Amino acid sequence: MLHAVREFAKEFEIAVIAPAGSAALIPQIPTTEVSARPLARFFCQTLARAVPVAWRFKPDVVFAGSGLTAPFAWVAAKLVHARMVVYVHGLDLIVDHPLYRWLWRPFIRRADLCLANSRNTLRLAVAAGVDASRTAIVHPGAEESLESSGTSAEFRARFALGEGPLLLSIGRLIARKGLLEFVENVLPTVVPCFPNARLVVLGDEEPDLLQGNSAGLGARIRARAAELGIADNVRFIGAQSDHILSAAYWAADAHVFPVREVAGDVEGFGIVAVEAAAHGLPTVAFDVGGVADAVRDGVSGYTVPAGDYALFATRLIDVLRHPDAEALRRQARDFAATFSWNSFGAQIREHVKNLARAAVR
Repeated sequence: MLHAVREFAKEFEIAVIAPAGSAALIPQIPTTEVSARPLARFFCQTLARAVPVAWRFKPDVVFAGSGLTAPFAWVAAKLVHARMVVYVHGLDLIVDHPLYRWLWRPFIRRADLCLANSRNTLRLAVAAGVDASRTAIVHPGAEESLESSGTSAEFRARFALGEGPLLLSIGRLIARKGLLEFVENVLPTVVPCFPNARLVVLGDEEPDLLQGNSAGLGARIRARAAELGIADNVRFIGAQSDHILSAAYWAADAHVFPVREVAGDVEGFGIVAVEAAAHGLPTVAFDVGGVADAVRDGVSGYTVPAGDYALFATRLIDVLRHPDAEALRRQARDFAATFSWNSFGAQIREHVKNLARAAVR
């Protein structure tokens, strides 16, 4: 949404309501901050700020950055007879909490335009009752990245990773990411072929975001790796800065994305796979949720039918043994170039302009 705000500001006069700390990122744009936690305070403050901001600003369009803010955007839009747009992510549409189903989903359905981050999210939106004629897909973007001299070597040295193949897993440690199952079902097949390979896990558990049986997942993964005799092939380095994340992408040989189909959770798009591709890093992923939009099979990596761990291992070994790794990296970067933030901005601006024109007519 930071990119969305910056893109809107290129053509429109805008006002922003966002979590505390946001104003420093967009000092040239009028920004009203609200507390992000606890959730109840976020809701109350967002509604309390949205009404006076809308009354003073008199917008033509109110844009909700997720389904979670749709009710407040709808109230603000109705107050000043504006149109309302909501940008939805997969989880926005499948949360099974009764209060969310009763109060939030109806406001998503009432939006004048529902923008989805992937084909799968669009399908979920229509299944949730959103009128298909009022939907469109706008994929998130990714920053183009250039490797600086020594980046890969510095990353390996910093975390004592050696010279063997690096498999990279990025993101929160939650059940949907499938990392435990990857360690159980894929890594034991890869290690005999590449004894000095290491799975580098960059990310931490986040209690506010845990789903189902995600609590303590890191400890369970470590314990299972030890039981299988591959503890030395798994390295957790926790959450890191964007600079180190970029270095990790450049240093790795493959990005693994073994996402699972989990009740009450969904991989809406898989932006991490596009970010990997922007660094020339191929991804091997299960074809779950919106992943097919983020990984082009045979181009930026491989997609594998959900749950086929044997084929996942085969594809991963194919990547590590590929005779022309540079060609793989070029293909991945070419694919990622189609997900520029400029393209994202052009699309959302055009959708908003079309909506505003329709309101005038």
